[in-house]
Amino acid sequence: MADRVRPYLYYDIAVSICSQCFRRVDAKIVFEDGNVYMLKRCARHGFERVLIADDVEYYKLCREVFLKPPEMPNVYNTPVKWGCPYDCGLCPDHEQHSCLTLLEITDHCNLRCPVCYASSGPERTGYRDLATVERMLDAIVRNERQPDVVQISGGEPTLHPQFFEILDMAKQRPIQHLMLNTNGIRIARDREFAERLAGYMPGFEVYLQFDSFQPEPLLKLRGADLRSIREQAVARCNELGISTTLVVTLQKGLNDGECGAIVDWGLRQKCVRGVVFQPIQVAGRVESYDPAKDRLTLTEVRRRILEQTTVFRPEDIIPVPCHPDSLAMAYALKVGDGVVPLTSLVKPEVLIGAGRNTIVFEADEGLTKEIFRTFATNHSPESGAESLKSLLCCLPQVEAPEEMGYQNVFRIIIMQFLDAYSFDLRSVKKSCVHIAHPDGRILPFDTYNLFYRDGLEAEILGPLRAERELSGV
Repeated sequence: MADRVRPYLYYDIAVSICSQCFRRVDAKIVFEDGNVYMLKRCARHGFERVLIADDVEYYKLCREVFLKPPEMPNVYNTPVKWGCPYDCGLCPDHEQHSCLTLLEITDHCNLRCPVCYASSGPERTGYRDLATVERMLDAIVRNERQPDVVQISGGEPTLHPQFFEILDMAKQRPIQHLMLNTNGIRIARDREFAERLAGYMPGFEVYLQFDSFQPEPLLKLRGADLRSIREQAVARCNELGISTTLVVTLQKGLNDGECGAIVDWGLRQKCVRGVVFQPIQVAGRVESYDPAKDRLTLTEVRRRILEQTTVFRPEDIIPVPCHPDSLAMAYALKVGDGVVPLTSLVKPEVLIGAGRNTIVFEADEGLTKEIFRTFATNHSPESGAESLKSLLCCLPQVEAPEEMGYQNVFRIIIMQFLDAYSFDLRSVKKSCVHIAHPDGRILPFDTYNLFYRDGLEAEILGPLRAERELSGV
């Protein structure tokens, strides 16, 4: 009978899409040789085997342990008609509000990155007018009342001819923390521009592309050797006191060997508040690959960080409860010349026990709430710093510096977006990183790049919606 035993352990059923025709297909999640795979079959295009994670135990933590009740947006924008993911907007079937919302103000860019999910470039010269940007900002505020984090993005947003007017519009609204997603070229080359940016502090942060210290990965990812530009941009932010997050787009076998070096370098920079690692999402200009072996998963990135730097331990890099499938986070403090990881100071049963009597460090129900605020993504970085200060004051083994503030925070975030290969309907419904559509809808980042960007909605979703209507679904 041994020859009739499956080579894997069956874990769960899933709803996915075919990576070729984007139709919904049934799938299953299995564990095999220490890895997690999604197995799915399309009637038209056959079988697909997709690597989801290389760490079964961490994957099970995300699915079974690090969960919190979903938090809804203030309003929903579209009705449920065709079913997820064809009703994004957000629709009432979505389970999570916007922890971070992107506001794309242009498709124009001074680079033509080979891995751009937005297919931006010098040849695309369109800019969103102020009326459209205002409508998008109003939609974000309507959905969230007081949006936690809004990220001005593009294209390269610093090229917009009314860039500072847009920043002013954003600052006039009750947005807790405003970020600028940029390649850093203008910050590095235009001192006057950078000085003006510094005037938007506090509550403002630069989200800076920083993919590698080597020329080859930069040429393959960005089409240009940007080492000096990136270092000049960080030096200018250091000088002007502009909070900065380094954003590393990762491709397996190309620059994933530099995770630790980038973390260690960032820790030495006065302005750097953390590093975000984003494995490539197969969308836009990115070429497809073998999903069973060429994918770089969240758990692999986590393993690279742990292997390549001595600052963090496994218990320091944990799932983020609001969307544990796609987000992992570690918090630390830069205190003097040292670094104090914080996540491991809190036992998991406390961190995941919000609302239940599982207090370990102190017999104080308020501590649990404070801890959960600390490790959630749905707050501004400034409020996170205050949470950290409160947390440290509750832990007798750690002394909180009196002058501690956001400048002491250092965080690691791994942000893995779904694509047509890894698409999991259960996970999509929990997405908390969203994009504002010019027509006022708010859409998950994952589905926006697959189905809703530019003309994709008419090209891809139009026929699929028609099929579902004809079939009576």
